[in-house]
Amino acid sequence: MALVGMVYAAFVQAGKPADAALAAGKVDDVAEGRSLFVKHCSSCHGMNAEGTKTAPTLVGVGAAAVDFQMGTGRMPAANPGPQAPRKPMAPWVDETKIRQIGAYVQSLGGGPQVPGQEQVDPKLGDAGKGGELFRANCIQCHNWVGAGGALTQGKYAPNLNSATPTQIYEAMVTGPQAMPVFNDTTITPEEKRSMIAYITQVRAQKDPGGFGLGRIGPVTEGLVAWIAGLSVLALAAIWITAKKRQKS
Repeated sequence: MALVGMVYAAFVQAGKPADAALAAGKVDDVAEGRSLFVKHCSSCHGMNAEGTKTAPTLVGVGAAAVDFQMGTGRMPAANPGPQAPRKPMAPWVDETKIRQIGAYVQSLGGGPQVPGQEQVDPKLGDAGKGGELFRANCIQCHNWVGAGGALTQGKYAPNLNSATPTQIYEAMVTGPQAMPVFNDTTITPEEKRSMIAYITQVRAQKDPGGFGLGRIGPVTEGLVAWIAGLSVLALAAIWITAKKRQKS
């Protein structure tokens, strides 16, 4: 039984790279993606994406992880640090090269693929249900409107205002940086789409109370109230003292 299991596993695994490459894009993309990877990514991730002391292995992360990391400018990383920030894409990076590198990485061991437009269309989601899911799973780090927040050891949950629906979906299925992975058994594709609908809807809302103050909650609101209150009290004290001096 053990021998049969080993032979079956080897047979299935041998067929995976080609199947994954076909699913991720053109077969020709794999060869070109490999060339680009060796040139631009292997110094950190290893010649075969096996990982090094500097960067993790990419075997099994899928094309979605490549599309997210490179599409948001986080990769290639400019400097090592606790967390790679969002920034403009590198000059040599474009959608074609991202697809090619993604196809190569997908061919190494499968993983989440780039979602289709229907999967991430906010109009097809339920923003109300998405809000419930977002508040249950995401506000601890990202804040109730996706404004982001600080984590430990120099890491942080980024602001979601610049994230596209595709990038939001990819982040959920790949778990970049300190974020956990929300696979389809934890949050279904339909629920992910509803969460995207909520995020895109709430970030477009206007602040009825006036200034949003970054929309990061009571900390900034309390700080403004504290500074403004102390300033008013200080000015009142100066005015009262000045009036008394004039009378004397």
